[in-house]
Amino acid sequence: MVDIEKIARLNQKLRDQMSQIVVGKENIKESLIIALIAGGHVLIEGMPGTAKTTIAKTFAGVIGGEFKRIQFTPDMMPADVTGFYLYSPDGTSRFVPGPLFANVILADELNRTTPRTQAALLESMQEYQITIDRKTYPLTRPFMVVATQVGYGGEGTYPLTDVQIDRFLLRVVSDYPTKEEEIRMISNLDRIDESGIAAVTNLDEIKEIQDIVKQVVVTPAVIDYITTLVTELRDSSDVQSGPSSRATIALFRCARVLAALEGRNFVIPDDVKHLAFPAIEHRIRIKPEAEMDGLTPHMVLEKLLEQIPVPKPEV
Repeated sequence: MVDIEKIARLNQKLRDQMSQIVVGKENIKESLIIALIAGGHVLIEGMPGTAKTTIAKTFAGVIGGEFKRIQFTPDMMPADVTGFYLYSPDGTSRFVPGPLFANVILADELNRTTPRTQAALLESMQEYQITIDRKTYPLTRPFMVVATQVGYGGEGTYPLTDVQIDRFLLRVVSDYPTKEEEIRMISNLDRIDESGIAAVTNLDEIKEIQDIVKQVVVTPAVIDYITTLVTELRDSSDVQSGPSSRATIALFRCARVLAALEGRNFVIPDDVKHLAFPAIEHRIRIKPEAEMDGLTPHMVLEKLLEQIPVPKPEV
């Protein structure tokens, strides 16, 4: 039996603690919690000053474990991220671990560094290990990368490759706050500034909940709905390159978590539809001619979600 109450309690504790520091951004809070339990990474995009770093740092603080922040710059080298061997004059050497050796990594402004340094994250995000000088070092689990990036085309930015973007389980956008949220933020500014970040869970509890979520039921009809959505996107005449199998896996894993967070031990099609945009949109590339006509990945995905029949509940 799935312990739904335990998962719901953790969800509420994480949200409440994060809200002590971060006003609004509920969609980002949800995506971070889902990715943590599903065992994936999150990319947060947005203009400077939209609380990307604040929410990522706050999230890392409330889940406990070891936290490292990497502020990416154009002059960084891969060894600054992964670590390196320090050689002594007597011929001996020792390994100096980089900041990736932690549970939660805040990769701040990832697209401000060169593609070579960006690629230093690939092995850790996919295989939870780092290889240096033909020697492999496993990373502590859970391991999660929360990356932020500024808008494309900004000064001193290097667009992430499709391979890099595909490693992110979910992608969310951090917009400017609404007027109401900004009023709340200013009204409580002193309290927010003085509030500390306290961990409300620990690594053992997170691992336990990751195992519990695997018991959530996903029916064959819902699995067919997920795979139909992904394959239809690949076959779309407007799409140049569609989502990989990682998109299918992302929808499956995240839908189980969302169902549990909402108090269910089974996935419904609405879980899939709710997660389709953060799980798939960043993996779609539109054909140049369609893009010139104003078509976007969001529009293509939205249209398909309207067209694909939703499976009926199984009795």
